[in-house]
Amino acid sequence: MIVKMKKVSLVILNKDKEAALKTLRQSGIVHLENIEGTGEKLAAVKATSSKLVEAESLLGSLKPAKKGLNQVQCSNEEALKKAERALEITEQKKNLFERIANDTSEIDRLAAWGSINLEDIKYLSEKGVNFGMYEIPSEKYSLIGEDFQTVTVNKEKGTTRFLLITESDDAERPEGLPPDAYQVNLPEDSTDVISARIVEAKAEINKLDKEFAELAYYHSAIKNYNKLLQKDIEFENVFSGMETDNSDALNSLSWLTGYVPVDELDNLKKVAAENNWAIASDDPSEEDMVPTKLKNNKFVSLIYPLTDFLGTVPGYHEYDISGWFLFFFTIFFGMIFGDGGYGLLVTLLSGIMLIKNAAKKKSSPVLGLVFLVGLATVAWGFVTCTWFGLTPAQLEAYGLGFLNKITVPLLSNSYKYLPDGETLRTWSLPWTAPGVGVTVDQNLQIFCFSLALLQLSVAHIKGIFRNIGDKSLKFIADFGSLAQLIGMFYVVLSMVVSSEIFPLDLVVNGIPVAQIALYCVIGGFALSFIFANYEGNLIKSIMESVKNIISVLLGVVNVFSDIVSYIRLWAVGLAGAAISNTVNTMAGDIGGHAIMFVAVVALLVFGHGLNMILNLLSVIVHGVRLNTLEFSTHLGMSWSGFKYEPFSETVKK
Repeated sequence: MIVKMKKVSLVILNKDKEAALKTLRQSGIVHLENIEGTGEKLAAVKATSSKLVEAESLLGSLKPAKKGLNQVQCSNEEALKKAERALEITEQKKNLFERIANDTSEIDRLAAWGSINLEDIKYLSEKGVNFGMYEIPSEKYSLIGEDFQTVTVNKEKGTTRFLLITESDDAERPEGLPPDAYQVNLPEDSTDVISARIVEAKAEINKLDKEFAELAYYHSAIKNYNKLLQKDIEFENVFSGMETDNSDALNSLSWLTGYVPVDELDNLKKVAAENNWAIASDDPSEEDMVPTKLKNNKFVSLIYPLTDFLGTVPGYHEYDISGWFLFFFTIFFGMIFGDGGYGLLVTLLSGIMLIKNAAKKKSSPVLGLVFLVGLATVAWGFVTCTWFGLTPAQLEAYGLGFLNKITVPLLSNSYKYLPDGETLRTWSLPWTAPGVGVTVDQNLQIFCFSLALLQLSVAHIKGIFRNIGDKSLKFIADFGSLAQLIGMFYVVLSMVVSSEIFPLDLVVNGIPVAQIALYCVIGGFALSFIFANYEGNLIKSIMESVKNIISVLLGVVNVFSDIVSYIRLWAVGLAGAAISNTVNTMAGDIGGHAIMFVAVVALLVFGHGLNMILNLLSVIVHGVRLNTLEFSTHLGMSWSGFKYEPFSETVKK
């Protein structure tokens, strides 16, 4: 359930603000409204944290940090120094790499000229011999007039490089030189000096890399210090962001607002009385951003690791569907994962880990959830007789024929085909057209749509009871939506499963089933149209529906598509079974040779392992979707909430 909250306001003396906040943090029961603090101290703490975060990220890429081996414990001051040094090394390496890139580019630019010594050039200049470096296409070299004194350096790939001797040390291009002659600028340093500088820079980088690798052993210390620093940031944010009366008087006041669980309100009042704080409490309004605190038994709480991973939190004024989420997700997991053999592996591995944790007196909701969905998959394996993709004949051949009997015939692979391979149609169900057989695949589809009817009906029944509790006639609209759902269920069976099995004129034992379904859709639509927007005035409710007539009509189509969406449970499970069967077939084709035994085992392990991973991804995509989209849409949930996280000494992860 969603724990009821009280909105509280605390007023304290400005001079006692720091001590009061420390006491409030120790109590750990007030979720504060969003406060944006300012000030030099807050900025300094955030800057320090930023350094630690950056250093933690940089050092985390190295093996000692990844493995967590030989981590050095040190003081927070030392951890900060190590973090700052890591950032300094990173910046130094960046500069060195830039220098190497520039110097390498310069060496490449002058490579065709050979070694250039600026000291020699300076010496010649002092003797009155000045020259410039030029390149020109070889066929144009003859165009240089005899007035110019040149010395050819080399000819390579159609380019001639030459020195142009001048009497003046003026670097400007002389007039009369062919335009194709390109002047090459002299380097700032001799090429030997540049090359030596590259070698030195690379050596310096190697040295810095070794030092950086040593700093990786301080990764945990840096990470831990940053976690502790988050408390200081939170505290300073609140301290500097609290509202005040802006008075310099001795008894000036500060105040803040937050939310407290109803069962913790008395504890807060006691703390307030002991510290001479003024306190006021009231029920939150519809406009308030109230945090959500969920409270359920240990079994229902098994779903929390999944919802935490997804980041889904119901709004304070929405529903806590943790129990229903767990119930249906468990079923969906079993159907999508699909294979009892896979489920058995999951159950055994998680069960062993649970026993080990129990021996160490540890609890793991994640393992509990994995164990539960593993059992669900085993159960579905029994229901459908699906074990590692083996056919009923293969189960008999391997001495596992009893599995063909411990099953549910209507949904079982063991009853899917006649001996000659023809699809078996032997079941004429009470709710289908007389004398028409139903296949196993059709029964599985009916089962999927029945789950849709069940889950989506729960959503509307919850809406009915909530609106009855609120004394709102909107409960009639929810009743209409429920009627639409029931009627549309039959339409889906007729259009998707089989119009022969579920004809639109079906009568069972004198009851016009199809006609009743049609009345449910029409009547349910009418009730929803009239009462969906009811706020005390029936005419206004109808007019609001008229204004949104397109959305209202599309709502009927959405009911159909939402039910059909549950077919994914059968389709994805069928795809997984097909992959399992393919892997077994491939292994069987090469299984007759003893020398290929290892290859067969490797193929089976890889193939079934990959299939398990794909099935797990399918569960996350499809199994979660049906709860957080289809089911939640019919509930009217948007998952707009955020967690109750009180101002406390505990570091939030």
